[in-house]
Amino acid sequence: MILVTGGAGYIGSHTCVELIEKGYEVVVVDNFSNSKPEVIDRIKKITGKEISCVNADVCDKNALEEVFKTYDIDAVIHFAGFKAVGESVQIPLSYYRNNIDSTLSLCEVMNQYNVHNIIFSSSATVYRSDNESPISEDSELGCTNPYGWTKYMIEQILKDLSVSDNRWSVILLRYFNPIGAHKSGLIGEKPNGIPNNLLPYVSQTAAGRREKLHVFGNDYPTKDGTGVRDYIHVVDLAKGHVCALNYIYSHKGVDAVNLGTGNGYSVLEIVSEYEKATGKKIPYVIDGRRAGDIAECYANPAKAKKMLNWQSEYGIKEMCADSWNFEKNNIEK
Repeated sequence: MILVTGGAGYIGSHTCVELIEKGYEVVVVDNFSNSKPEVIDRIKKITGKEISCVNADVCDKNALEEVFKTYDIDAVIHFAGFKAVGESVQIPLSYYRNNIDSTLSLCEVMNQYNVHNIIFSSSATVYRSDNESPISEDSELGCTNPYGWTKYMIEQILKDLSVSDNRWSVILLRYFNPIGAHKSGLIGEKPNGIPNNLLPYVSQTAAGRREKLHVFGNDYPTKDGTGVRDYIHVVDLAKGHVCALNYIYSHKGVDAVNLGTGNGYSVLEIVSEYEKATGKKIPYVIDGRRAGDIAECYANPAKAKKMLNWQSEYGIKEMCADSWNFEKNNIEK
């Protein structure tokens, strides 16, 4: 059985669907701080299968011990954590406490119950902002915000753990920019409060819930002056976790792997494609650059293809169409 921490969240929920559809049994631990319990029901509806869910905080070792006592767990996919870059700058102690504590508690309980397979939800934010794209796994590491540093520190913790005990098998998946939603329109990105990422802003503007989109900077040295990022369909990302799980059972040690498409799209290209998907004009204004933003960032995904036999399948058209399908199906929900 696979334990998925934060399994009701955006990437976690899509990964649960892919796991279940590949025949894995799944138990979710989530405290619903940035997700909703109804997501679990929606996973059941999509897959037609039951999914166990425990409402608990991953920082709570006693609650985790109960989960490991109750379920026969042989691997963990660890998504749970605070994830807003801007918020992490405002309340850094909360981010360090929550994200690092939860990982330490989880690894201690895993050790206690002789479970040594873990896939960690890391991020491209662990790479230095002055790396040239495409970014490979051996590009320079270094962060610009507390959220990124928590990912960096957790990676280091898991590397040290693997060195100290050769029973551990660890994969650090460094995501680029997940967007899109499940084809069913039942699960997608629906953050509580103010969105942290571009696509929810675009979709909420298209739905009329926001007056206009704010584009930060149009004077970058890119094709249209707006920032370029590697956007990846969340279903492709979820499938990457299944591939990592297939790999982890037969390989010990620790590996970092990028999950990205290797292609960069600008903010205005996303807006244009979203307008095609919705048939609506998306009003936007150009604001000044945000501190810390860089001109472009996209992945070299070659290692994922070679090591995990994974590559992205969906393009920007499907990402925007699926995102809008989810948004319009959930406008009042």
